[in-house]
Amino acid sequence: MQSRDILEIDYLILLPVIGLVAIGIVFIYSAGITAGGTASTEYTRQIIWASLGLAIALALSMISYRRFHKFAPHMYFATLIPLALPIIYGTIVSGFVYDGRWFRVGGVGLQVSEFAKITTIILLARYLADTRLSTNSFIRFAMSCGIVAIPMGLVFVQPDLGTALVFIPILLFMTFISGIDKRYVFFAVACIALTAVLTVLPFWQEFILRKYVPIIDALNSARLVLVAILSLSVIAATALFGFLKYRKKYFFWIVYAVSIVVLSLGVSYAARSLLRPYQIMRLVVFLDPSIDPRGAGWNIIQSTTAIGAGGLTGVGFLQGTQSYFRYLPEQSTDFIFSVFSEEAGFIGGMIVFLLFMTIFMRLLRVMKITADPFAAYICAGIVGMFSFHFLINVGMTMGIMPITGIPLIFLSYGGSSMLSSMVAVGLALSVHVRRYTQLAV
Repeated sequence: MQSRDILEIDYLILLPVIGLVAIGIVFIYSAGITAGGTASTEYTRQIIWASLGLAIALALSMISYRRFHKFAPHMYFATLIPLALPIIYGTIVSGFVYDGRWFRVGGVGLQVSEFAKITTIILLARYLADTRLSTNSFIRFAMSCGIVAIPMGLVFVQPDLGTALVFIPILLFMTFISGIDKRYVFFAVACIALTAVLTVLPFWQEFILRKYVPIIDALNSARLVLVAILSLSVIAATALFGFLKYRKKYFFWIVYAVSIVVLSLGVSYAARSLLRPYQIMRLVVFLDPSIDPRGAGWNIIQSTTAIGAGGLTGVGFLQGTQSYFRYLPEQSTDFIFSVFSEEAGFIGGMIVFLLFMTIFMRLLRVMKITADPFAAYICAGIVGMFSFHFLINVGMTMGIMPITGIPLIFLSYGGSSMLSSMVAVGLALSVHVRRYTQLAV
């Protein structure tokens, strides 16, 4: 790297990342101290992963991000293959073990789905940049959905619902800034929102309302759902014919609205059929943790207890009782923010919030000023990925989001999450260094 490049690195991205990683290591150590007097060595492994990740980020900042434009399809399929193999062949043993989500060599495991997010961002950025002059927004949006749907579907069947969901904000952020007609983006948002509501409603009726409501109960009937879909499809087809013949806008909006309902009905029914029992209970206890306080609701109750106990300034480092007595589940990974909030309090939580907000704002700034659309779309995808991880993880520890098993990037223990996040940081740093020029591949 030339001295100019070192000065051009966006330290308002790099330094907050280093700060968050340092906080994560300190509180992973705290989470490893238990009442039995034993201490986990996870923090030492996290130091190794963080050091390696930082080296990768700096190395990537030296390399032009445009080099990845040419190899985007190769990297994309390189991550799809290991995700698809267990579906075709099951567990593979040949110098390594692959159990569906993890490659394990000796004691080291890497979660392929974490890197699939990065390769998907790069390929989608390439496609959107290469087609930015196209006037057919529908084709661009449909192809973008296809690029994202393949890895998302493979991750979902692992099963890893939390990681699969991360692909949605990646798609929405990138297509939103790419010049695609916003009607298609809002169509996707509406479908996602309505699907979520229709998926949860039957569980809410069964476990919380505990009262028979015919229209809600009908969502569990395959026959009634099929009849509704077919009936609405006839309405949509009729309206589409009217739009093509008379070119009246109200026909278009009928097709638009009915299509949202049809897709949401079908996907929500399929989702309820595919969800595992533990995933269903996560949705139920999100609505009301008291339904199963010693079972599925335990995580949320203990997490909110820890955050509430922290108060304004926290109980002090290594003084948190929730983690010390192991009341918190997965306290070094999914619930690291709970450990931190109990010991550092509201003020500590605000520091973490400010560090994340600085990263998000700087990424948006780089996205705005870069001269290369390919670079701007990469930054948009990274913002979507990082912000979703942050909002969902912190939200679930506070009980305002369902538990999905999504780690808090930079803070949660985990080598795959750390390395993939640092790769994303390295790409963003590379974009910032070369933000005023569109370099040749």
